[in-house]
Amino acid sequence: MSIVVVYESMFGNTRQVAEAIADGLGPYGPVTLVNVNDASAKDAAESASLLVVGGPTHVHGMSRQTSRDEAPSWANDPAKKLTLEPLAPGTGVREWIDGLDRVPPLFAAFDTRADIARLLSGAASGRIEHELKARGSHAVLPGASFLVSKDTVLEDGELDRARDWAASVGKAAGIPITT
Repeated sequence: MSIVVVYESMFGNTRQVAEAIADGLGPYGPVTLVNVNDASAKDAAESASLLVVGGPTHVHGMSRQTSRDEAPSWANDPAKKLTLEPLAPGTGVREWIDGLDRVPPLFAAFDTRADIARLLSGAASGRIEHELKARGSHAVLPGASFLVSKDTVLEDGELDRARDWAASVGKAAGIPITT
């Protein structure tokens, strides 16, 4: 079974979560981890048996071009203490999914979002799920949100929680542990 984790990241939190998810899926077989802006992301995803997709929550859902366009100015504000990821802002998960010719049979979605009530923050994972289901893929588990503090850093324990969630994804997908 081919497992691919695709992520969008502006300031590194979503990348860190994606890396932890890839680590948590490791016992289930080889995992390809790829940024949505990497040229190989589309081919890797379209050939996967299990696709795990995640991105940051912006304005209650997936990022939009306008929110990504603001990212460099946030990174240039010394008060925010943010560093822009090398491939950011680039294309977002929303546009990337729209560009897929084929979706894998199984998927799981995740996001990073502010550590406030989901009703107030929204969650990109819900929209990712909606888009992939509409294209014919099947969610193996409900999407997961990994929380970021008001200081824009991952809350304590979120990377461990991401690894645990990933193991649950592998099990729910029916993938036998290989290592």
